[in-house]
Parts: sequence; structure tokens; C-alpha cells
Amino acid sequence: MATTPPVAIIMGSRSDWPTMKRAAETLDRLGVAWEAKVVSAHRTPKRLFDFASGAKAAGFRVIIAGAGGAAHLPGMAASMTELPVLGVPVQSKALSGLDSLLSIVQMPGGVPVATLAIGEAGATNAGILAAQILALSDETLAGRLASYREALTESVHETVED
Repeated sequence: MATTPPVAIIMGSRSDWPTMKRAAETLDRLGVAWEAKVVSAHRTPKRLFDFASGAKAAGFRVIIAGAGGAAHLPGMAASMTELPVLGVPVQSKALSGLDSLLSIVQMPGGVPVATLAIGEAGATNAGILAAQILALSDETLAGRLASYREALTESVHETVED
């Protein structure tokens, strides 16, 4: 019997995957299972509705949603689920991702989307934040996160010499 992974990574287009795969890679490093889907707010609204309204019942616990340009995917998903939604603004050609950021971050009161940085750094941080949310009820994962943070700290040299 297949089990639904705790994290869903959704994006508006396959072209968003080079950014969103950073979230997947981060989750992999932390030992957190994930599933990725293309769910466009504008081109596949029924797919978005079916996914978002059924995500909790399907067994997902956190949604990472990446979108560029008008970037309605994270907010629309958040409007249809009780799960936490982490929005990743994908860098766009027109405005270098500022349009994406503003579309995701400017949600009305009552429909929150935790909005991360534009691009790959945001996707990486979304993976970490999703793991932190899950670690609130998983001590083993909390330990892996602590080790991750320790390794990150150790990777920063104190001097400028090689």
C-alpha cells in the first residue's frame, strides 16, 4: 500500500522545476519524502482545485508552491486547504521575479502563504522550512535538522585565507 509523502511540491509549469528542484534536493538531504506535480492556477484550474481541496485528505502535511509571473498558484492553493503553504517566487524574465514575489506575498488577511526569497534560495529555504514544520512532531527529523544546521555552521570559515 503506497503512502503519501508529507510534502507536496507544486509548480505552475515544468519550466519552474530547475528552481523547485532545490526544495526537493533539500528535502532529500533531510530525509523527508516529497511528491512533485505541475498544477497551473491559470491553465489547469480544475487540477488545482482537485489537488488543493484534497491535499489534506490525501495525506500531505505541507505544500511548497512555486510560481512565476502572476504567481497565483500559492495563494489559490492556500485558499483551498488548511495545510501550510510555502510560496516560492520563481524568477521571471519580465521583472526578475519581483512580480512573482509581490503576487505571492500580498495575500489578504485570513489566507496566509509563507513567502520565501525569489528563486533557488527561496526553494532551498522552503525545503528547510517544510522540514522544520514536520519536525515539530518528529524528534528524529529534528535531530537531522540540528545536524544540518551544525554542518552549515562548520562550513563557514573564520578567516579569509585559503
